[in-house]
Amino acid sequence: MTTTPTRGPATPTRTPPDLTRLRAAVEEYAHAFRATALAMDEPGADPRTLNPVVHDAYFPVLLGLPPAYNPDPLIVDGRPCHLHSCVERVVVYERLAWGDAALMVAAPGPSLSGVLTEELGDDDQKERYYATLAARPTWTFFALTEPHAGSDATALTTALTEAGTEAGAPGPYRLSGVKKYIGNAVRADLGVVFARIKPGPVGVVAVLVEPTRPGFTATALPTTGMRAIGLAEVRLDGVPVARSDILGMHLSATRRGIVGAMRTFNRARPVVAAMALGIAQAAWDYAAVNRRALRADESSAMEGLRRRLAGTRRLVLAAAEQADRDPGDGTVASAAKYRAAELALETAEYALRLFGPGARLEHPLLDKLHRDARAFEFMEGTGTMQRLNLALGHRKGRILDD
Repeated sequence: MTTTPTRGPATPTRTPPDLTRLRAAVEEYAHAFRATALAMDEPGADPRTLNPVVHDAYFPVLLGLPPAYNPDPLIVDGRPCHLHSCVERVVVYERLAWGDAALMVAAPGPSLSGVLTEELGDDDQKERYYATLAARPTWTFFALTEPHAGSDATALTTALTEAGTEAGAPGPYRLSGVKKYIGNAVRADLGVVFARIKPGPVGVVAVLVEPTRPGFTATALPTTGMRAIGLAEVRLDGVPVARSDILGMHLSATRRGIVGAMRTFNRARPVVAAMALGIAQAAWDYAAVNRRALRADESSAMEGLRRRLAGTRRLVLAAAEQADRDPGDGTVASAAKYRAAELALETAEYALRLFGPGARLEHPLLDKLHRDARAFEFMEGTGTMQRLNLALGHRKGRILDD
């Protein structure tokens, strides 16, 4: 017996109308991303030159810059939309990731470094950061992960040390250490590096750095999936740093560094979950369109995945709403990121199985979706880290048993 799977995207009926219209407003960008997805996956492909959307409409419209720095925002229902809330970003980023998640991450814009600068920067630092991005397409990086410490900020060894004094005042600093698996570092114009300025849990700071400074070297790393993002190893050999480069010096020590990193991750994880969901939806849509005749068990499995896509989308939206209300509580964000990352991989794997042993060769887009889906286990914290966050949230009464 053969049947036809349910058609169309698994958009929840409870999505607010304005968000549904926002999603529709970026549809053309999603298809523009999809048009170059396979070409962008080729070794050596550079998003700065391959996809015109990166340089043209995408740059001023969808960066998520604050209104003061975004003179050409996306217009939805006659109103400007700057994508400055987490809720807006998850709606847009899911659809763009449906087109090509790797290009979404590899595009110019503030990324995590912008969220951190917004969280910790003083007025001068925000002006410096956002004015640079508003002037031209600017790639940024967020350097926390280290070869032996991962993204554990309490164990990092990159050091920020004083280089001397002038007239009794603290002199310039030097930044030394190694960061690894840093997206866009090979093409970035500006970014943030986490370093230890003194021992203890409050001794970690974040520093604004331009890769053009002496002592900064970024070397590209080969990857199986998400090839366009240009993962790199960054070596810092006495990179000069001024006091004005250190984010959060106007704040108390307890609000800088690790606290800023955690609040940044809590705001970023719903967005990462949305991108994973975009890959899952892309794989489901591809299978639904290209494998129309299904056995009863296959149709049932596709319907189950469709329902899970809808449920996960609601969870991601709830996580984004929580992040906008209180970025200090990342419990729902961890749940969304964990669920969406698993669903992306599971959906892509099932779609490949539907097309048989030669699926990877005969359906290269599915092959790419499956390889890209694996990256979401590691982006903004592994599944183990998300489960630990959920356990901590349960102990604090942030989530219930039922």
